[in-house]
Parts: sequence; C-alpha cells; structure tokens
Amino acid sequence: MMEKMILGRYLPGDSVVHRMDPRAKLLFIFGFVLIVFLANNVLTYALLSLFTLVVILLSKVRIAFLMAGLKPVIFLILFTFLIHVFFTKEGEVLAQLGFLSIYKGGIIKGAFISLRFLLLIFVTSLLTLTTPPISVTDGIESLFGPLKRVKVPVHELALMISISLRFIPTLLDETDKIMKAQMARGADFTSGSVSSRVKAVIPLLIPLFVSAFKRAEELAVAMEARGYRGGEGRTKYRVLAWHLRDTAALFVLAALASALVGLRS
Repeated sequence: MMEKMILGRYLPGDSVVHRMDPRAKLLFIFGFVLIVFLANNVLTYALLSLFTLVVILLSKVRIAFLMAGLKPVIFLILFTFLIHVFFTKEGEVLAQLGFLSIYKGGIIKGAFISLRFLLLIFVTSLLTLTTPPISVTDGIESLFGPLKRVKVPVHELALMISISLRFIPTLLDETDKIMKAQMARGADFTSGSVSSRVKAVIPLLIPLFVSAFKRAEELAVAMEARGYRGGEGRTKYRVLAWHLRDTAALFVLAALASALVGLRS
C-alpha cells in the first residue's frame, strides 16, 4: 500500500499535462476545487467525471495506478457514503434496518458526495504526479509574488509546502520499512481486535519520529552547506514560461464552469 501511495509522488513523463506551466496547473487545480461544488445532479456529475477522465488520459498517468492509490483513503470515502445513507432523510424510504431508515435521497446524496471526493483526489493528485517538487515551489512563489510587497515570506512558505509534499512518500516508505522490520521480529499488525491493532502500531511511532527528525536535520545541514539564506537575492536556473496550452486549459475550465452552472437543477 505504501508503494502505491500517489500523494506527493512525481512520475516523469512527456504528456501535455507534464509540459504545462506549474502556475497554470495550480490555477487549474484551485479552479477545479471550486467548480466541483457546482454539480448537483446526475448530468453535471457525469460531465465532471468525463472531464476528469479526459484530463487523466492527457496526463498519461495509468488509471490503474490512480485507483491503486485510493486504498489509503477508500475507508474515508465509504464512511462518507454510509453517513449520508443512514442520516440523510430525503425522498422515499427504501429500507428499514431497526431504528435506521434508508432513504432514496440519502443514497443519491452519498453517491454524489463520494464521487465528488473521488474526483478531487484524482485531479489534485495529478499536480504532484506530473510536476517536479522544485517546479511546484517556483509556481507557488510566482503566484503569490505580489504578497512580498507586504513583507510575506513567499519563498520560504513555498519551499515549506514543497518539502512537505515531497516528504509524504518518503515518510510512508520509511513506515513501510519499519513495519516489515518489526514483522520480521514477530510483530503482528493484521490480526486481533481493533484495540490490539492500534496498540501494535504505537511502537512504530518512536522510530518513525526519530527518522523524520534525522532527515529534517540532514536537509537543514545540506541547505546551509550550499549557502541557502532564503529567497533574498536568489536567481532562477529554470525560468517559467507561459504557453498557449496553459491559457487554453484555463479557458476549458471556465467553459466547464459555465456548463455546470447552466445544467444545475
């Protein structure tokens, strides 16, 4: 499961999405997160799903890889669906389970919310899967550049976000190694009651925190050894370039938003 985690990983490639300017991708993601809430019926969600499928195909990221990456959050998606199924009381009653009633509106709303969550995970994951961490940093710093006038440390904030994203898969890989080492010594993480499984996970925390602090210290020493002193006076080796495809992507997103508004029930 750790090896299939998609958040924070970068997959090198030469697709249209890979070649987009990181600033355009960030604006695209922010825009998609906003317009996904415009969908409220079958037609609008079908349009959003089709649009997401097209974006995934353009990125040349395998759908099977994205589906495998859902395993860490599949419980949360199912939990969200069940919450709406059992506690949303809209429409006709379809079934009665003791004191709980299952309504048609609850199933529909749960399916819509779960699908919305799924689409958000797919599209936002494409940002890190198709963009190197250093490009994400440059894109965030460029977009928030005007805030430098009010003394906001934009460069440092962008660097912190980029390092956080990059360390997610690193820490997951480290957790996987610690789990395998403890399992080889007799630890059991897969059997027993829920409380026993939680207790078995606790011994993972100490070596994981020690490893995380060690990596952070090594990173800080490496940055200081290379003369890093923040964003003041720094120049760029890679200059960001905005192309026609970046403008076209944002226009397509705007057209999608207009279509969703027109098709809302």
